[in-house]
Amino acid sequence: MTAYRPSRRTVLGAAALSSVAASAYAEEAPPAVMVSTWDFGRIANAAGFETRERGGSALDMVEAGGRIAEADPTNTSVGIGGFPDRDGKVTLDACIMNWAGDIGAVCALEDIAHPVSVARAVMERTPHTMLVGEGARRFALDQDFETAAMPTPQAEAAWRRWLVTADYSPMINRENSEWRATPGGPGNHDTIGLLALGADGRMAGACTTSGLAFKMRGRVGDSPIIGAGLYVDDEVGGATATGVGEDVVRVAGSHAVVEAMRHGADPQAACRSVIERLARLRRDRIAKSQVAFLALDKRGRVGGFALQPGFTYAVTDASGATRMAAAPSLFEA
Repeated sequence: MTAYRPSRRTVLGAAALSSVAASAYAEEAPPAVMVSTWDFGRIANAAGFETRERGGSALDMVEAGGRIAEADPTNTSVGIGGFPDRDGKVTLDACIMNWAGDIGAVCALEDIAHPVSVARAVMERTPHTMLVGEGARRFALDQDFETAAMPTPQAEAAWRRWLVTADYSPMINRENSEWRATPGGPGNHDTIGLLALGADGRMAGACTTSGLAFKMRGRVGDSPIIGAGLYVDDEVGGATATGVGEDVVRVAGSHAVVEAMRHGADPQAACRSVIERLARLRRDRIAKSQVAFLALDKRGRVGGFALQPGFTYAVTDASGATRMAAAPSLFEA
């Protein structure tokens, strides 16, 4: 059955096609052990898989992959290369979750090189699940985490160019276009999300970001929010989100994807069901926005689905082979 795909100009009605029936999961694909969002997910997966080969857990895998993205100065949506907020400050968000339901997160963290590792430390070394702002920074320094000067000269130059008009305009799929180009274009979203299965079959996930470029001071999106930007359930699988975080939060997106898998949907159908739910809820208000989900279940099956074309993700199997996939989308180009 060919699914109807409305254009971005279409105002969505209340009725939606069956998500499960519309799934196009490729059963012949080898089981995956790690997935991550966007084209820079390939190098993140390489670091995660190397960690697995050395005996690292799924938690070690996603942390290693997240750190690779955070350390890349050409990545303008994650870590040290991230674009600043409208006040010229780079603020970083991250979360991490393991197979036992242990969680940790940081929000609006400044001048610390690896927020994903700080999030893990919050999980493992404190009685809390989230630290924010100056408190998160003080904790990171107390734990001897590495500092880094932010913004980079390139990101600061982009911010100064933005100040000329201060026009806050969305740009779909910025993660890939900005990563390949010279920093400086407008942007509205962010994130690398990672999911992994360890050699012991246990699962973990992480998400790390510098947030919306030129956002309001203090803004936090979905990325460090367990259940929105990331969710892992070792009985079922995990999911992560990317795109406009405000819309992901509205539907508790990653948790909703995992619950759809719990009730029998394969990963792609589960991702599609939540995108359709968001489209019914927000209708024409999301016509020019990008939101996408990526899911990995306990069988190693993978699926992704997006509002708009252009969302890509990296899939690595137990042999270490990595392929790039382009997710189907609800809207046409």
